[in-house]
Amino acid sequence: MVTPEDKPLIGTLNEGSLHSAMKILYTEPGDQLEVPIDGYVVDILRNTQKENVIIEIQTSSFGSMRKKLESLLQNYEIKVVYPIAIETHLQKPGNKLRKSPKKGSIYTIFNELVSITGLLKEPNLNFDVVLTTVIKIQEYDPKLRRNRGGYRTVNTELKDIHSTHHFYGIQDFMRLLPSDLPNVFTTADIAASARVTRQIAQQMAYCFRKTNAIEEVGSTRRGKEYKYL
Repeated sequence: MVTPEDKPLIGTLNEGSLHSAMKILYTEPGDQLEVPIDGYVVDILRNTQKENVIIEIQTSSFGSMRKKLESLLQNYEIKVVYPIAIETHLQKPGNKLRKSPKKGSIYTIFNELVSITGLLKEPNLNFDVVLTTVIKIQEYDPKLRRNRGGYRTVNTELKDIHSTHHFYGIQDFMRLLPSDLPNVFTTADIAASARVTRQIAQQMAYCFRKTNAIEEVGSTRRGKEYKYL
């Protein structure tokens, strides 16, 4: 059991991974860690007055936990905690930290939601999207010298947390759509208004279409057309 006194400050976390750091930050007194349930091991099990709540820290593909969610959502409320790095620093051996040009955003969540669209309307499923700064520890690998400069990431550490965004259903995710979209819109409209890539806009449209929040009504040279239901 981890008590508040046991929780280190963000700047002093030495857990060796982003997953471990996030788990420490989300653990409260009385929580059980690494609990086996119905053939799966959950990160955190929290007993409340009403029910048991599972908290899953997910730093990799949502597709890898789909079967786990499908099995446990019938009997448990599940909160998926997903950290997104809006700023990344690279640490190579013997070098000072260097800022990576790659930046995530709140919209990065749609990269993963596309693999679990069938679960997004489950009332027991909710998400915390945590915007972070991370440090990627890299080592030289001669096998990769023609790719990525010869370096590979061996660990990702949490440096800072900027904000946490809570999503309790598909309607909460719908709020990420720009408010100035026309009545009939395309993914090009989403991309331009939200200032995201066309790929992310397409992922957003896919998630909302699969959950019956929008419907496809036509197609033009600019792409498929959608409207709200």
